[in-house]
Amino acid sequence: MTATALVCAVSALIVPGAAGVAYAAPLEPRPKPAADRSLEEVRKEIDGLYRKAEAATDAYNAARSASEKQSRQIVRIAKDIVEAQKRMDRLRNQAGALARAQYRAGSLPDEAQLLLKNEPEDFFRGADLARKGQQATKGLMTALARTQRDLDGYARSANEQWRKLEENRKKKAAAKKEIKDRLADAKKVESRLAKEELERLRELEDEAARKAQARWLGSGVLDEIGGRASKQGKKAIAFATKQIGKDYVWGAEGPDTYDCSGLTSQAWLAAGRAIPRTSQEQWRQLPRVDIEDMRPGDLIIYHDDASHVGMYVGDGAIVHAPRPGRQVTLAGAGSMRILGVVRPDK
Repeated sequence: MTATALVCAVSALIVPGAAGVAYAAPLEPRPKPAADRSLEEVRKEIDGLYRKAEAATDAYNAARSASEKQSRQIVRIAKDIVEAQKRMDRLRNQAGALARAQYRAGSLPDEAQLLLKNEPEDFFRGADLARKGQQATKGLMTALARTQRDLDGYARSANEQWRKLEENRKKKAAAKKEIKDRLADAKKVESRLAKEELERLRELEDEAARKAQARWLGSGVLDEIGGRASKQGKKAIAFATKQIGKDYVWGAEGPDTYDCSGLTSQAWLAAGRAIPRTSQEQWRQLPRVDIEDMRPGDLIIYHDDASHVGMYVGDGAIVHAPRPGRQVTLAGAGSMRILGVVRPDK
């Protein structure tokens, strides 16, 4: 029943109150209406909102991956419980059979029965049987105790995994709300702009990216980068570039839509290498390399919180899934603030 319940179970912004008048905290200044601000200010605000949504997307992906892992562990524990319970039933049946046999043999202990033997041969044969019987009984009781400890351990493990699963479900729900709120805020700001302003806003985004890329290239960094892609790296690049033009959707990992780390993780999986799902875990777990040692197929991690990732394809360019409302595309590797570089393969 425990196992069945576990398997079925798997299938299965707090607003602060107003402060007192005498000690009310100063309110943060509200953003000026779009009409009173330059388009550059609006661009920076929208960029900040999408950055927050992307960070929340990473948190959502991490919580989802953890929940899936814990669900698999609960299923495995449930199967272990079933097997242990079957083993316990067999041992109990053996113990019952042993008790019934002893009852039928009479109430005298084995030692007393040995004293009543008439022939020496019978005595030694009986002693040997009695010793074996005692060993068998001891072994049976040890196996029963061990199996019971296994069952207790499985129950504790299942409870712990269930607790973690619930925690990650809550984290996932909170991240999902954060994503939706930030995307709604960005859409609200964009909706106040006229068509001509939206077109100019897109031009400003592209211009900011070009300037950042020019500064990066102007540092001479590309002169130091001459690594060649590995065999697996070429496969990962081929997969990623084949997805160009497909929409960005937060939490997506193909085949029709992707988010930034969904694209990079699936590209390397297609190359035969499983890597962490999120950009933050890719930054934390994968080997890091200096930018001058970078080679095509490596992953460039962006922003201080490691909330964005792109795959370096050579000649100072990356392929990446930028943000909601955009498609998988090629971009300058230095068009965003680089945190560092990691290498999925050896």
